[in-house]
Formats: sequence, C-alpha cells, structure tokens
Amino acid sequence: MSLVSFAVQRLATSRFARRTFLSLALSALALSAPAAHAQEAVTVFAAASMTNALQDIAKAYTAKTGVPVRFSFAASSELAKQVEAGAPANIFISADNRWMDYLEQRNLIVKDTRVPALGNTLVVVVPASKPTQITISPAFDFAALLGKDGKLVTGNVDSVPVGVYAKAALTKLGLWDKVKAQIAGADSVRAALAFVERGEAPAGIVYGTDAAIAKNVVIAGTFPSDSHEPITYPFALVKDHDTAAAKAFYAELLSPEAKAVYAKYGFTVK
Repeated sequence: MSLVSFAVQRLATSRFARRTFLSLALSALALSAPAAHAQEAVTVFAAASMTNALQDIAKAYTAKTGVPVRFSFAASSELAKQVEAGAPANIFISADNRWMDYLEQRNLIVKDTRVPALGNTLVVVVPASKPTQITISPAFDFAALLGKDGKLVTGNVDSVPVGVYAKAALTKLGLWDKVKAQIAGADSVRAALAFVERGEAPAGIVYGTDAAIAKNVVIAGTFPSDSHEPITYPFALVKDHDTAAAKAFYAELLSPEAKAVYAKYGFTVK
C-alpha cells in the first residue's frame, strides 16, 4: 500500500470514528434527557385545604411548560416539621402564620419570598342528609346540635390550623368550656371533613372552601370573622431548595391566572 493510500484510509477511518463518537454522544444525551427533565420537578408542601386549587394550577402549568409538580398535602404543622427535618420541599404553603413563623425563625425559608396570599372562612358543616341552619353566637347551644354522644370534629386544636382557629373562635364566643368534652381532633381539615361526609360525626368545623367542594355535607353556619384571627395562607420558597424551576412555579402561584383559580374555589385573594 502506498503512503498516499494509507493516509487516505487513516483519514477516512478518523472521520468515521468522529462521526461514530458524535452519534453515540447524541444518543447518550437523548437517553439522559428524561433524567435531566425529572430533576426539574418542583415539590410543594401545602395545607390540605389547598389540594384542589393547587392541583388545577399545577396541571395547567405542566401542560404549558412540561415541568412536573409534586405535592404533599397535610396539616401545616406536620409539613413544617418535615421541612425542619430536611424534607426536600421547594415551596411551603401554610394555612396559618404560626407554622410559617416556625420555619422562618429557624431560617428555613427565603424570607423575602414570604407572601400572605390567601384568606378563608371558618364554618360549621353537617351531613347533607340532615341539613340545618344555625347562627353561631355566644347563645348557641352546640349540645343540642350534637346530641348526647355526638362529636364536633375539627383539626387537632393544639397544632392543626383549622383546629387552632376553631378553639380560638369557640373561646372568644364563650362556648369552649361547654363543648370541649365533645371535640374530636383530626390530623387535617380534610380528615375532619371526611368524618362528617361519612356521617360518623353530626357536625364539624372546617374551612368554607373545603365545605364548598364536599358532596355530602352542607354549611350550617359561619363563624363571625371577629371571633378568630384572620385565616391567612402564607406562601414561601424553602431555603436552599429555591431552584430556578421552583422560582418559576412560585411566580405562577402568584399570577393572575392562579388567583382566578383560588377565587373559583372560594379563597379570598389578598
């Protein structure tokens, strides 16, 4: 073989090798794309009462951007403790200021992003099969509504926001001592609502938004707004987890489109 022929063959082989390498590299990138995309997912820890509204917002956002959004819905108290323990949440949404304060005091949220975004109402619900209308005032007789052995179910009154609001309202109205023996505390507002939906409790204290989406309960009465602190939902990014994807979805949560969804579900938009 001449030197010229040998050189041509080596050049052809070199070009083939480069093309082969480039092809393999592009294939590897294509195969790794789903993994990279998965890393863009945003994880939101949110109060249980936000379930339906946030799922609607996330569904539209993922359809628009391709970025998946994962949720953990529970009582704000439980979620705050999970964040404190190192759970990889990007965004935290509480049903009261207390548990957002808890994380802020421990330097676990991005303070500048904290926003009191929403409000709600506190209501008494009863099974739809036994509708009634009541006026909640210092003169109201809960014992007559509940019966001898009936329970008034709400969130845990020491930790779950809806239960804390409920205890405060009942105390302000002078009703707490009369009804506390019949209070049953649940792990979250949705758990409390479920007891009434299934007919396992004659009445419950939940948020107006939760009552509105329930099929088997009706609102019997609404607590006066001055009987408890304003129900506030603060939003914030979680410190050290405020990724670009998290910031983008956080902006979406505060957008006019998202606010329209909150309003649709009965939240007060601030």
